[in-house]
Amino acid sequence: MIAPRPIGWISTRSKSGAVNIAPYSYFNAVSALPPMVMFSSDGWKDTLTFVDETREFVWNMATYELRHEMNQTSANLERGLSEFEFAGLETAPCQIVSAPRVARSPVAFECKVTDIVALKSSEGKPVENTVVFGEVVGIHLNERYIRNGMVDTAAMQPLARLGYRDYSWVEKTFGMDRPKDP
Repeated sequence: MIAPRPIGWISTRSKSGAVNIAPYSYFNAVSALPPMVMFSSDGWKDTLTFVDETREFVWNMATYELRHEMNQTSANLERGLSEFEFAGLETAPCQIVSAPRVARSPVAFECKVTDIVALKSSEGKPVENTVVFGEVVGIHLNERYIRNGMVDTAAMQPLARLGYRDYSWVEKTFGMDRPKDP
């Protein structure tokens, strides 16, 4: 019921050169200065293994246009098979981290890991989720989405997760000024 949630479409590369991409329903920005994001994995998967090895990852914006490809990358493939190939996604190189990004994604953040945290219950018992925090060290932005010096987020149509099999996408936005302090 916490919805909509941005999708953490996370790409990684292992030390041996294997690449991985997977969508995560628990993802968000957590800091502006320095810019930082986080994602949470339910279980220790290839993404976490690769992040633990290299201490880097890429967030790719999942969009309405890329919805089918994003969904395909959630398939449980055998280790060694490429989710990029399985989903028909073209990769593009990053400038700072070794992991590739989704070439057609309008925005990608290159991230260096700051913390990997194994979560615990309120009783201190380990749970299956692990949270990865990363500092954004590079940004790729398709300039066609810049209008009057600002990013037109609605034009990118970012996907969001609602729960179960339900998703939504941003179609329009509105502005509101913050109230002045009394």
